Amino acid sequence: MRTTLRPRKAVVGATALTALAAVALAGCGGGSDKDKGEPAPDRTLSLKGEKIEVAAVWTGPEQENFTKVLKEFEKRTGATVTFVPAQDPIVNFLGTKIAGGSPPDVAMLPQVGAIQQAAAQKWLKPAGPEAKAQLAANYSRGWQELGAVDGTQYGVYFKAANKSLVWYNTAVFENAGTSEPKTWKDFLGTAETISASGVTPVSVGGADGWTLTDWFENVYLSQAGPAKYDQLAKHEIKWTDPSVTAALKTLAELFGKPSLIAGGASGALQTEYPASVTQTFTGGDQPKGAMVFEGDFAAVNIAQTKAEIGKDAKVFPFPKVGDAGTSPVVTAGDAAVALKDTKGAQALLAFLASPDAAKIWAAEGGFLSPNKNLDPAAYPNDVQREIAKALIGAGDDFRFDMSDQMPQSFGGTPGKGEWKALQDFLKNPKDVAGTQARLEADAAKAYRSAAKG
Repeated sequence: MRTTLRPRKAVVGATALTALAAVALAGCGGGSDKDKGEPAPDRTLSLKGEKIEVAAVWTGPEQENFTKVLKEFEKRTGATVTFVPAQDPIVNFLGTKIAGGSPPDVAMLPQVGAIQQAAAQKWLKPAGPEAKAQLAANYSRGWQELGAVDGTQYGVYFKAANKSLVWYNTAVFENAGTSEPKTWKDFLGTAETISASGVTPVSVGGADGWTLTDWFENVYLSQAGPAKYDQLAKHEIKWTDPSVTAALKTLAELFGKPSLIAGGASGALQTEYPASVTQTFTGGDQPKGAMVFEGDFAAVNIAQTKAEIGKDAKVFPFPKVGDAGTSPVVTAGDAAVALKDTKGAQALLAFLASPDAAKIWAAEGGFLSPNKNLDPAAYPNDVQREIAKALIGAGDDFRFDMSDQMPQSFGGTPGKGEWKALQDFLKNPKDVAGTQARLEADAAKAYRSAAKG
């Protein structure tokens, strides 16, 4: 899988911090028993009697798997950790909690913009020395910087995502006599071939607007290039720019053909993301859709079907767009931040930055860690191991989800901003100019508001 270029490259000076990191690992229970291949119980840090609340928007299998991580932390430290279900957007949820005088100790923020907004509101506490030592030893500079604001480290990216993948039903591909496409033109050709075989080719979870921003970002990054991507993410160029026009017209080549989308546009707009995945791998070789675009985390939803990853369900990189384009690598992630400067909150941040914490969820599947010292063997199958290796191998050469870098009111709020504009575009892909005008109007308003604080 090829990667896009990041404007900065840095090598983490992990060697000089190895001893310090080892101390931090022992202190937060992050050491490992190499003889047994299991995490070693903590013998130095006691948080007995301390209660820690952790807020996140995760539900279902994600919440269950994260809870297993928290249970291990409890086992090592003696603390009592409570998972607090949060509503999306989580920044609004946290604002209400803070106004009421009862913020959680730690929160998992799913957007870079959310970290920046929370830091601007002075809600966040800087990561302590143990957490920063773990980050220096285990993370590339790019992932560290994504959790920092104005040079102060706040976030620990615990869960990452490779959002440049297309999962497919192997039985449908075999019956249609087609193979994995490498270019957008080939992708559309593959879709037509599958359609002719009697199966609708593409499943789209359009009820969740974030899936549509991911479609746009992958096309835009590959077609317009990383420099334009960075400019649009910062609103240094307008959404009326010709590069946006080109990307929307490319998307319209798919969205404008209802026969290629499961349920057509109206069906896609009523399909939530989890269903878009499960319907691709339910029904044997006659599913509602043959392919579904989304990140590595789709494995969690595939696991809820009878399909076996690597056999019934396989994956290929998002196709490159245009003659000069490259296959994009768009990432995302959830960062742990402290809202209380307590020993428990800081210890949990340090633990989440350790390979031991990542290993617990990795074994369950549907998880990708930016922790470069996590043994790939922790992942449950070769497909996820290869996805993980590609992410770590990219080093700093990746692009973070564009909508997650923007003010949340524009890039991360259901029914508003970019989410709503692209849902309307899926419904009417001929209205490229109108879509761009709405995107620009909403973006301009959101960035003005963010600038005012």
